[in-house]
Amino acid sequence: MGNEEIYRSLRASAGAIESELIALRRKLHSYPELSFEEERTSDAVAEWLSGLGLDVMRRGVGGHGIVAELAGSRPGPRIALRADMDALPIQEESGLPYASQVPGVMHACGHDAHTAMLCGAARLLAERRERLSGSIRLLFQSAEEINAGAKAMIGQGALEGVDEIYGLHNLPTLPAGQAGTRFGALMGSVDQFEVTVTGRGGHGALPEQCVDPVVAASAIVMALQTAISRELSPFSPAVVTVGSVHGGAAYNVIPERVELAGTVRTFSPDVQEKMPDRLLRLINRTAEAYRCEAELRYIRHVPVLVNRDDCVRHAEAAIDAVLGRENRIEAPPVLAGEDFSVYLQRVPGCFIWLGSGPENGAEQAYGLHHPRYMLNEDCLADGAALLAAIAMSRLDDEVPGKGIE
Repeated sequence: MGNEEIYRSLRASAGAIESELIALRRKLHSYPELSFEEERTSDAVAEWLSGLGLDVMRRGVGGHGIVAELAGSRPGPRIALRADMDALPIQEESGLPYASQVPGVMHACGHDAHTAMLCGAARLLAERRERLSGSIRLLFQSAEEINAGAKAMIGQGALEGVDEIYGLHNLPTLPAGQAGTRFGALMGSVDQFEVTVTGRGGHGALPEQCVDPVVAASAIVMALQTAISRELSPFSPAVVTVGSVHGGAAYNVIPERVELAGTVRTFSPDVQEKMPDRLLRLINRTAEAYRCEAELRYIRHVPVLVNRDDCVRHAEAAIDAVLGRENRIEAPPVLAGEDFSVYLQRVPGCFIWLGSGPENGAEQAYGLHHPRYMLNEDCLADGAALLAAIAMSRLDDEVPGKGIE
C-alpha cells in the first residue's frame, strides 16, 4: 500500500466510525466535568481503550488522566498523542438536545471533541499496528483549563521515553475540513498576578482623613499598561490585562483595601522572565505615590507554545494528505495559552488548529469559552484521521520521511 493509499484508508476508516465518535462526544458533552474532576469522562475513555485491547494506566496519572500504550509490530521510536478532557464553569446556552445536564458546567472549549478524536485515532492505529515500527503513547489529560494537567502528567512519568508529541485544538472560527499550522511560537505564555492595595479607610465625605486605595488601584491599572506600551518593543507582542477589581461595599465609604487580579501574556520567554520585576516596580512606586502599600503575588502558569520546525513539516504533510493542501492555512499567532506548551519544553512536537466551524463560513460562529459555542461535528472524523496520520507518518516504514531525526 502506497503513501496516498495509507492516508485515504485512514480518512475512510474514520468516516466509517464517525457515528460512534459523535455518540461518544455527545455523551461527554451532556455530562461535562471540571478540572481534576473528570472521573466519568475517564471511565468512558478507559472503556473505549480497553475495548481495543490496550493496557490502560489511570487513577493517579495527573488526576483523572489516562495513559495507554499502543505497541507496533517492530521496535522503533515512541510518539505521543494528547487530548484534554476537562470542561469550564460556564452555563450552557446552546439549546442543543444533548446540552450539558450539569448546571454551571459546559464543554465550551471542545475538549469533549478532542477526547473523542483521540479515541478514534486509537482505533485507527490499533487496526494498523502491524505497520508500525515503534509505539504510540495516548495521553488523555485532566485540567488543561487551569494550566495544571500537563505538569501533573509529566510529574508522574507520562513523557518518559517519548521522542515526539503532537496535539490539536478545535477552532470554531475556522471552517470544518481545514487546519492551521505555524512554525515557531503559536500560542502565548500564561501568567497570573494578584495585587492587594492597602490604604486607610473612612468616610467618603472626609477623604483628607483617609488614604484612598481605590484611587491608588486605579492608577496602578493604568500604570501597568505602560509595562507594554513604553517598556517593550512593538515587535515583542505582550499584553497585561486586569480582569478583576474588588474593593469596598458601600457608596459612601472609602475601603481599607482593594484587590486586583489579572494576566500577563507574551510570545517571548525573555519577556516572560522579566515581567514580574517590571510589574513589581510599577505597582510599588505607583502605590507609594498615593501613600498606599501594595503587595504583588505573581503566579507562573505555562510557557510560550513553540512548535519545532521538523515536527510542523510532518504535521503539514499529514494535513495535506488527509484534508488536501488547499485546506491548510498558516495559523496566526494568538496570546491565548495552552499547557501543551509544557510538553514541548521537554520533547519536540507540534500543536495544530483544526477547523470546527460552519463549512461555508457564512454562519455566525461563537468562539471558544462562549456559552453558545457549538462544534461542527464533521471535524471529529477529520481529527481522528489527522492524529492517526501524524503518528503513522513517524512510525510506518513505507511512509516517506518516516524516522526520528
